[in-house]
Amino acid sequence: MSISSLLATDHVITDAHVTSKKRLLELISDKASEHLHLPQKRIFSRLQERERLGSTGLGQGFAVPHARLQGLDRIHGCFLKLDEPISFDAVDQQPVDLVFVLFVPEDSTEEHLQVLAALAKLFSDPQVAEAIRHSHSSEDILDIIRKAETAH
Repeated sequence: MSISSLLATDHVITDAHVTSKKRLLELISDKASEHLHLPQKRIFSRLQERERLGSTGLGQGFAVPHARLQGLDRIHGCFLKLDEPISFDAVDQQPVDLVFVLFVPEDSTEEHLQVLAALAKLFSDPQVAEAIRHSHSSEDILDIIRKAETAH
C-alpha cells in the first residue's frame, strides 16, 4: 500500500496552528471524526492511549500518531504541516512540525506495520522533509510524497 493512496487533498492540512501535543491530538480528532464518522472523544482517547505507551515522534521533526479503531474497514491517513514546531517528546528531543496520522482497523496488524515502516523510510529522507516544509499547498505535499515513493 502506498502512502499517497491513504491521502486526499482534503486530508492534508498546511500551516496548522497548535501549541501543544494535546492540542494537536484534539485537532486531529476533530477532523478525523468528520471523515471517519466516529466519535471525536473515542478517537482522541485512542490517540492519547497510544502516546502514553511512548511518543510517536520519530525524530527529525516528524511524528506518526496512530490509533486502532473499531469500525474501520481500511487504513485512513491524514497529514499536517504545522506552522510552528511543537514539543512532542520525540526520540531525538527535537520539536515536531510534520505529522502523518494513521487510523487503523483493530485487526489490521501486518498492514499497519508495513505502513509505519514505509512512513519512517519516506520521512527519514531529509530532502523529502525539507521539500514538504517549503511547500505551500496540499497538492504540493501530495506531489512530493508521490514522487518520493516512486524514487524509493
